[in-house]
Amino acid sequence: MDDRRRVLDLLCEDARYTAEDVARQLDLTPEEVEAHVSSLEDEGVVHGYTAVVDWASLDDDVVEAMVELNVELDRETGYEDISKRIAKFSEVTAFRLVSGDYDFAVDVRADSMNDVSRFVSEEIAPIPEVTQTVTHYVMETYKAAGIEFEDGETDDRLSYSP
Repeated sequence: MDDRRRVLDLLCEDARYTAEDVARQLDLTPEEVEAHVSSLEDEGVVHGYTAVVDWASLDDDVVEAMVELNVELDRETGYEDISKRIAKFSEVTAFRLVSGDYDFAVDVRADSMNDVSRFVSEEIAPIPEVTQTVTHYVMETYKAAGIEFEDGETDDRLSYSP
C-alpha cells in the first residue's frame, strides 16, 4: 500500500490526527504527510472533514430518512443532470447512483417527519424525470462512517443454554 493510501486510512480513522500523529504512525516526516494531504485535497480525493454524529443522542428532534428514487431518462437528460438538481438541497446529506430496483439512494435529514415528507413531495417528486419515490425513516443508527454507536446500556439478560 502506498503512503497516500496509508495517510487516507489514518485520516478516515480519525480526521483530528495532526500531521505529526500521522507521521509518527507511518514513519514519515510531518512535511511528507502535509504534502500528501495537500495533494489529495487538490486532486479532489479528499472533499472535506466532518464529525460523525449520533443525532438520536441529542435532545433536538432530528429525523433521518433514506429515499429511493426511480427516474426516467430522455435524450437530453442524464443521471448527472438529475444529480446536480437534487444534490444541491441542504436536506440531502448523501446522494448515490445505485444498482438494483431503484436508480438513486438519497439520505435526507430534517427537523421532523413532516419536514422530510414535505421536502420529498415538494422538491423531489415534482422533478419531471422522477417517476417514483419510496421513503424509509431511520429508526435507529447502530453504525455510521465505520463507527459503532453504543447505547450506554449493558445487556443484563442471563444467558441460557439447555
